[in-house]
Amino acid sequence: MPESLTVESGAVGRRLDLWLAAKLPQVSRTRLKALVAEGHVSVDGRAVKASTRLKAGQRVVVTIPPRPPETLTAEPIPLHVIYEDADVLVVDKPARLVVHPGAGQRTGTLAHALLAHAPSTAGVGGPRRPGIVHRLDKGTSGLLVVAKSPRAYAGLTEQLAARRVTRRYLTLVHGEVRQTEGTIDAPIGRHPRHRTRMAVLPPGKGKRAVTRFRVLERFRGFTYLEAQLETGRTHQIRVHLASLGHPVVGDLTYRLRSTPRITDPTQAALVEGLEGVALHAASLAFTHPVTGARLEFGSPLPNRIERLLTDLRGGLTPSRRPLSPGGRGPR
Repeated sequence: MPESLTVESGAVGRRLDLWLAAKLPQVSRTRLKALVAEGHVSVDGRAVKASTRLKAGQRVVVTIPPRPPETLTAEPIPLHVIYEDADVLVVDKPARLVVHPGAGQRTGTLAHALLAHAPSTAGVGGPRRPGIVHRLDKGTSGLLVVAKSPRAYAGLTEQLAARRVTRRYLTLVHGEVRQTEGTIDAPIGRHPRHRTRMAVLPPGKGKRAVTRFRVLERFRGFTYLEAQLETGRTHQIRVHLASLGHPVVGDLTYRLRSTPRITDPTQAALVEGLEGVALHAASLAFTHPVTGARLEFGSPLPNRIERLLTDLRGGLTPSRRPLSPGGRGPR
């Protein structure tokens, strides 16, 4: 049950997290800050920051979700394994499969499937993220590498930190992207008001995030892009492209108010059938952390996105005709 508290006059000007720590001594300060960051604390009905200064009479509501278990139980969930040896595993994740358990998903994740497929991952990394060195959002499909041994885990995390892992994505976005190619270098952090979302923040705030993109095809109202990550921030490609005014198709979290509604019934049905976002991790390359060999893997565009592209390419009317990467096409 949510805990409802009222700010007393003597607490005016105090930081929210410090005030909550005094009111809820059974909850650690670290846990309280995490609850605020995850949007489980509201002040007068609004999500806020931990550093928010309080006013007398404000109503603070705290919802404390139960903690997920520290250890996971193996679940025999089918995996599409692209490559496997004694140290690493590369899987092709479908959309809608959550990578590891969290507040919204306790079971049925990739982490549970990994324990069943490769029990040795149980002792690698954190107990709730066995072998997982990077992640894909629930609605994103594609390639992901997993460490099966402590040595592989250390090597892969070091490569990711040093930006030596190549990750290329394919995505369909709303609108006609004018630049043929470009680089988005903009810091990303928690949204100042909606704490469960990420956002591009002013310089000096958030963490540096760099995404390179290249136009593959343009259509009336849509653009098909290749994107490459130089950094790996949460929701990075989705946030960066939305910041340019081109949110990923199917992305309800970062869809803009200005994004036109899809009126074509066939296209609308195909977008509904994405069961996620039109974003796919199509290629992955890294140095094997034990053998030193350079490994490269590819994953074809899944049918859920290919069907939408096929429809965009197949129309005969000017409004449905694909545009060349360098031009605007017929009006």
